[in-house]
Amino acid sequence: MAKPLILVTNDDGITAPGLRSLIHIMNEIGDVVVVAPDSPQSGMGHAITISDTLYCKKEKIDDGPQVEYSISGTPADCVKFAIRKILDRKPDLCVSGINHGANSSINVVYSGTMSAAVEAGLEGIKSIGFSLLDYSWDADFAPCKEYIRKISLSLLSEKKQNLILNVNFPSKTKTFKGIKVCRQAKGYWEDTYDKRISPLGKEYYWLTGTFINQDKSEETDEWALSKGYVSIVPVSFDMTSYEDISNIENWNLN
Repeated sequence: MAKPLILVTNDDGITAPGLRSLIHIMNEIGDVVVVAPDSPQSGMGHAITISDTLYCKKEKIDDGPQVEYSISGTPADCVKFAIRKILDRKPDLCVSGINHGANSSINVVYSGTMSAAVEAGLEGIKSIGFSLLDYSWDADFAPCKEYIRKISLSLLSEKKQNLILNVNFPSKTKTFKGIKVCRQAKGYWEDTYDKRISPLGKEYYWLTGTFINQDKSEETDEWALSKGYVSIVPVSFDMTSYEDISNIENWNLN
């Protein structure tokens, strides 16, 4: 049987160690095409480039059979461009990551990693966003390998074509307790804009913040990660709040 075609992307940029680790794992599963941003695009969400030019460059970052391209756009751009201009057929799987940092709870809204996976889902492609709760550039991704392999192979055998998974790994551990299939925890960022002065005397601001977890349920990704489990949250791109439809219909707007 032909090997599955796997599109690999991320938001940390084409040279990021997390992406390089993910490429090596996917090379053991299928034929790999990498289309990733040429520079870090963290926190870009589902932005696409519509008022600027896009540049595409063929790359060879390290050894392996994968074919690689860098794109001067966002993670969503990378998926759209790969499907329309680079690949000769729709990939069997799109994987995004391994992100340097968490994409659990509300972070999924801002995440470039997950937006790439969601864009693939919009195209009817099975997809996974992988993230490790370690922002360090030299984070240890080795403990994630067998879990990534197992989850990817399981999704490839799944019949549903546009299933999207948000997978997060706990940090600072050599072993995980297992996998928990979860829901997204309810939480938010308490933002702070740190006011600073440039060397030229001009004011500027740096966004910082503290994550507030409002959800103590044992069904959530935040709980699973805090207990040492790998969390899997199925994600949908349908943002309809179905529970509110009947209530709004009762507003007698007509």
